[in-house]
Amino acid sequence: MQKYIPLVARAFLAAIFLYSAFGKITGFSGTQQYMAAGGIPAGLTGILLVGAIVCELFGGLSVLLGYKARWGAIALIIFLVPTTLIFHTNFAERMQVIQFMKNLGLLGGLLMVYSFGSGPLSLDQQQ
Repeated sequence: MQKYIPLVARAFLAAIFLYSAFGKITGFSGTQQYMAAGGIPAGLTGILLVGAIVCELFGGLSVLLGYKARWGAIALIIFLVPTTLIFHTNFAERMQVIQFMKNLGLLGGLLMVYSFGSGPLSLDQQQ
């Protein structure tokens, strides 16, 4: 049983990033508007959004599959820290507090992947 837990944890952790990436792809212009409303200069939203999508897709897949999972975790941490600090610090809004706390939990999970690796059921362990 113990060897399956890291796989399940990685799947749960990766799910939010993969789901978010697909949401950004399907709602590209709406996400750009949200970013601009959050203070990102309009001329930068497109390139930053593409970068976010790439980071979430490749980082999420890396963590899910356990292939270079530590690098995937680092990429997602690098994405998540500024995202949290830019878009989820209005603590007057309950939903933003929830989003901030959710991101802290994700950061904790990603730090665990970075620290302990992907576990026995992963592509990293099959090499």
